[in-house]
Amino acid sequence: MKKFIALVSLAGLLVFGTANTYAQGADKKDAAKTEQVTDTTKKADTTAAAVATTDTTAMAAAEEDQSFHQVMKEKFIEGGAGWMAPILLCLILGLALVIERIIYLNMATTNTDKLLNKVESALATGGVVAAKEVCKNTRGPVAGIYYQGLDRAEEGIDMIEKTIVSYGGVLMARLEKDLSWISLFIALGPMLGFLGTVVGMVQAFDSIEKAGDISPTVVAAGMKVALLTTVFGLIVAIILQVFYNYLVNKVENLVNSMEDASISFMDIMVKYERKNK
Repeated sequence: MKKFIALVSLAGLLVFGTANTYAQGADKKDAAKTEQVTDTTKKADTTAAAVATTDTTAMAAAEEDQSFHQVMKEKFIEGGAGWMAPILLCLILGLALVIERIIYLNMATTNTDKLLNKVESALATGGVVAAKEVCKNTRGPVAGIYYQGLDRAEEGIDMIEKTIVSYGGVLMARLEKDLSWISLFIALGPMLGFLGTVVGMVQAFDSIEKAGDISPTVVAAGMKVALLTTVFGLIVAIILQVFYNYLVNKVENLVNSMEDASISFMDIMVKYERKNK
């Protein structure tokens, strides 16, 4: 609207200037016309430069105002739904498994020293039944190992040790559950991206063959699909890889805690058995 008003004002000034020129004497007519043409050209050039500057500034401001989410959305659409949708699906499924594993592993984390003291106190005061009740009311794999060991307390130390080792392997498999699927999505994201890259390159060469020219406009569409699918595939892999390493480290810490707690538990059971002989 502002540009329109400026152009109308400029046209009015030109008409007004022309009328004044014709009102002047005949002896000054040619000079006035020349001067008017010069002024008009300068004003037109100034207006065109101002309009171009305004358009450039507006485009720059529009690009700066775009949020990261909007930019990613635009690039996702430009990459093509056929290739971007599977990559996005890998990210969604991978993050769903990551969230489930984080919740499970955090719930499986317990204070083993505190639990061990409770079990030892319960054994000293109420025997195996009281110690089993403590383990039953405590969540986490360590409490489960203690409960299985206490359940075989009457069968001797050897049976307790075998039970702890066997049940520890079962719990370790539960802790590592679905990590292989997350690893699959980490590999699948970039693979789909590279597949889109190859297909985009094939499309670009097909366009060159049909057009008989290697101009940028001919190959731009195929190259854009190729590059965008690769970028998004790598982004998916990077995000899931960070969470995967966190989960693996969490599992390793829990396994080490289980092993240390099992050794301490066996020492307590040996003392308890010697005491009751």
